[in-house]
Amino acid sequence: MSDNYTVTPISIDDKILMDLSSANPLLRLERNRDGNLVVMSPSGSKISNVQSKIISQLQHWNEKKVLGLIFDSQGGFKLPSGAVFAPDAACVSLDAWNRLSELQQEGFAQICPEFVVEVISPSDSLKQQQEKMLEWLENGVQLGFLIHPKDEKAWIYKPNSEPQFFEHFDQTISGEPILVGFELDLSKLKLI
Repeated sequence: MSDNYTVTPISIDDKILMDLSSANPLLRLERNRDGNLVVMSPSGSKISNVQSKIISQLQHWNEKKVLGLIFDSQGGFKLPSGAVFAPDAACVSLDAWNRLSELQQEGFAQICPEFVVEVISPSDSLKQQQEKMLEWLENGVQLGFLIHPKDEKAWIYKPNSEPQFFEHFDQTISGEPILVGFELDLSKLKLI
């Protein structure tokens, strides 16, 4: 199995990345901390369905709490490291979002979400996704879920601790204390 992405040997700035993304809406493009373009294959239909179920659960929770803004995989964030990542799902608190200027909210929001979800697709490397979760934490994420639908496994990532591993999708995982009251029902993420 080949890796999910390729890294070009040239650095790109925000404008070029935005222009490339706009001109190629079927591609998922990110920039790593070294400034190199990362090209990922689009999610397959089954994984896209899992991603939409995660977003749905987050939106349902947020409608009751209204603690933040929920983002899908089309939204990129410019991180302190200079990387631009687009997680499969993310939440930014209203307080943090409102501290950004209009300009910082445009394009790739210049903020690291407090919460992110990455979903492993068949073309992804587990090792690469685990490394990406660690990079999210290095940039300020306070809580991250790594979801592996095919193997029905999940990990919770928090700063300064080992990932918590869940071996089956017959349970929920908690978003506490970052997402107060949120629980992701893994049983609803089983592949159809």
